[in-house]
Amino acid sequence: MRGEISTAREVLALLRRDLAVLGARPADLAQPWVLFLIVCTLFPLGASPSPALLAEIAPAVIWVGVLLTLLPAVEPLVRADLQDGTADRLLLSPAPLPLLMLAKAMVACLAVALPLMLIAPVAGWLFGLPWPAVTVLALCLLLGAPTLCLLGLAGAALVVGLPRGGLLLPLLLLPLLVPVLIFAAGAVRAAAHGFPAEPAIRMLAALALLALSLAPFAAAAALRLRGQAG
Repeated sequence: MRGEISTAREVLALLRRDLAVLGARPADLAQPWVLFLIVCTLFPLGASPSPALLAEIAPAVIWVGVLLTLLPAVEPLVRADLQDGTADRLLLSPAPLPLLMLAKAMVACLAVALPLMLIAPVAGWLFGLPWPAVTVLALCLLLGAPTLCLLGLAGAALVVGLPRGGLLLPLLLLPLLVPVLIFAAGAVRAAAHGFPAEPAIRMLAALALLALSLAPFAAAAALRLRGQAG
């Protein structure tokens, strides 16, 4: 019982600390949302103003924007741990390290992914997507955004502190990001054309469960390796 209470305290302390880190840097916190809005604005300006074409490219544009927004949002949390010594405390914590890594991913979901879940459906509606497709987009964001946060956390734990680690992160995660992009955009596109979106949604849910099962352990292993190397 005492061990469970101690673990809960460690998780809550980490949640408060990471939220405080993000709150102390409001510019860094707002940057992902601004980037998403820029992506969704520039694509229509560079493409044809045809409503049919905009609705056709909307799923890909929105999900590329989500990818570009969420990946850089997780890395500062891991970098801050290394800079202030929190990483060493996490390694010595009695709480399971994968659970602490999962809590860190939850912070990114709350601070960055949750606002995107509210903004992206509005962007889809502005692109001219029909309401069934907007509904599917919102559901895919509920599944896909936490998946991207988990993958981003595992990748950030591997490359943080390395020269040009921010450039290595997308390259490292590219093989894992492509399936999320394919199934998430494919579900929205299927709903927009009146086809069933359930198969793609099920695959996206499977990817989310896989990331939830493996990514915290991968991030914990990367943090331990960095601690041993240090």
